[in-house]
Amino acid sequence: MRVDIAWWDLDGTPQTIDSLREHLRDGTADAWRDVPGLRLKFWMADPEHNRWGAVMLWDTDRPADLPPNRAARLIGRPPAHRTRFDIEAAVEGVHVTPQLDGTGPVFTTAAATAVPKPGDREPCTST
Repeated sequence: MRVDIAWWDLDGTPQTIDSLREHLRDGTADAWRDVPGLRLKFWMADPEHNRWGAVMLWDTDRPADLPPNRAARLIGRPPAHRTRFDIEAAVEGVHVTPQLDGTGPVFTTAAATAVPKPGDREPCTST
């Protein structure tokens, strides 16, 4: 397994953490769901230091054909920091979240206005 970490320093760019959250709501995150070998991708924000980034956990080497790096295009430059590591060990702790897909403020804030995707289930309201 391998991990890629990318960080952008947003000072001096036209983007903010809020604008990049909006960018993820437009379907950018969805484009990563079908990438072969991608175990997990999460986007992260550091408001205190005005940074935005992503971590990608790979079962195998990352494929050559990836979705477009829309963050780099919006920010106007490649990440200020990009690192790649081999995973030496991994464990999963005890947790109550059944899956991570669709979690985070990008999805929860948009949930009230989101259009259901094919396969999404409607909540049961009958008693």
